Amino acid sequence: MRRTLPALAAVLLATAALAQTAVTADQDREQMMGQLGITALVPGVSGEPGRPNSANEDEGRATPYPHLPDPLRFADGRPVTAKSWPRRRVELAEVLAREVYGRVPANVPGVDWQVTATDREVIGFGQPVIARRVIGTVDNRAAPQIAVRLRMTVVLPANAKGPVPVLMMFGRADFPAPSQPDPDEIDRINTAMRALLVRQDPPLAAVFDRHQAFPLASAAPFRFPGPGEPPPIEQLIAAGWGYAMIDPLSAQEDDGSGLRRGIIGLTNRGRPRAPDDWGALRAWAWAAGRGLDWLARDPNVDAKRIGIEGVSRYGKAALVALAFDPRFATGLIGSSGKGGATPLRRNFGESVGNLATGEYHWMAGNFLKYDTKGVSRPGLDAADLPVDSNALIALVAPRPVFISYGVPEAGDAKWLDQRGSWMATLDAARVYRLLGAAGPDTGDALTTPMPAVNEDRLDGALAWRQHDGGHTDAPNMRHFLRWAGRFVTGPR
Repeated sequence: MRRTLPALAAVLLATAALAQTAVTADQDREQMMGQLGITALVPGVSGEPGRPNSANEDEGRATPYPHLPDPLRFADGRPVTAKSWPRRRVELAEVLAREVYGRVPANVPGVDWQVTATDREVIGFGQPVIARRVIGTVDNRAAPQIAVRLRMTVVLPANAKGPVPVLMMFGRADFPAPSQPDPDEIDRINTAMRALLVRQDPPLAAVFDRHQAFPLASAAPFRFPGPGEPPPIEQLIAAGWGYAMIDPLSAQEDDGSGLRRGIIGLTNRGRPRAPDDWGALRAWAWAAGRGLDWLARDPNVDAKRIGIEGVSRYGKAALVALAFDPRFATGLIGSSGKGGATPLRRNFGESVGNLATGEYHWMAGNFLKYDTKGVSRPGLDAADLPVDSNALIALVAPRPVFISYGVPEAGDAKWLDQRGSWMATLDAARVYRLLGAAGPDTGDALTTPMPAVNEDRLDGALAWRQHDGGHTDAPNMRHFLRWAGRFVTGPR
């Protein structure tokens, strides 16, 4: 069949664009460095103690920069009032986008959401739920060689009397407890499967005859709940909440080699990013916002009470989503570290160099500039950042947010700098107080002691709690739900 010249040209262009996306993370980062005129980056530190470049864990050397950028002063030095805070918020959001996380382009294509499966399930101790798999197909007419399909599973209490609050959670979008066929249905499935296999391979008839009790299909065995607290999803349903699991990797890969694919690559049509283009954290937050779009149209969901949750890198993304999208009513931010709730300018644990090298794809290209001091122009480091994590938390104000950490002894490594996160939270509390909402404490952010492990700081809209578990926020879920009962699900 002969192709017309326009059709052939389209095929060749698509093939060339697809080939253009095949770069390594190192190649992509070097291309960005070239755009910025950067010739070298300061290497990241090691998380292993005893190495020449081990991360600092000495509090005496942790704060070489004695001040955090003040969210309550405009860039020109003028003080911020409650009346002028909206203008300062816009200013902070612009700088955080341009220099740290990247801007979401104006031409991001739309998403068409479709429910592809619905299942009535039972989780925990007999809690009936309705679970739906929802797929969001992104319009890729501008770059047909790049397909993006967002994956989300929505689980709501089956017996709710009205719209329920929902906590969106970053993770695999699996059904929690798929319903099982009854014994008669399993027998029918086995009979049909045996017949099909024998038709394809007749000698299997003798095999099945020798092993007549061997099931090709069987129901999942019943498992008694384990010791300790129920899993977070069971706690949510028991408290009258629903939840949505959204897979961030369905929007954007967690690797620099994927920046010319996924939603970032689709929007750029397979081309390299510009220095102020979004990174993966902002792309994952964008996916959460699109999931919120769908949830807000569900009459069984209270659109004014949709929260966002994540742990570790997804804790960073959850805080970014909450900060930049005011429709999210609350958040549970678990063990987020640098790039999340921990100050970038703290010399403790993970460094800016780690983010600018190994995890550069999380951030805007411009962020690389702040890892060049002593090795390349423009010669900047974390002290030159005009904003820090206290500003990111402040963008949420006065909406309620719960900052959660574990302890190093249980696996929430010192790398995350729990104390630094407390400092940023305490400084952001000044914004909460300005807007008439309480924070976790008062006092100087650099010197006020961190609360003891398992000591609640849950009396205000900005909440803090360090549990005695590891790299998870699960031990704080019941505390989050109790706190949210006052600040999210109470009378509005």
